Amino acid sequence: MPEYEIRLRGHLDPSWSAWFGDLTVQPVAKGQTILSGLLIDQTALHGVLVRIRDQALELLSLRRLDG
Repeated sequence: MPEYEIRLRGHLDPSWSAWFGDLTVQPVAKGQTILSGLLIDQTALHGVLVRIRDQALELLSLRRLDG
């Protein structure tokens, strides 16, 4: 399974983890949050991106970590 890091503008509480498919939710400096973890396939990734869009969160970056 591929591992991803998704960076968002704003701080989200770590309790949002389950809502984002059990990705780790980590608020970081500069008013940003990093979602990270394994996603089974592209469909799961697109599902997370739809949730980000539906909550009107600003996507700053998306990285696949395992090459």
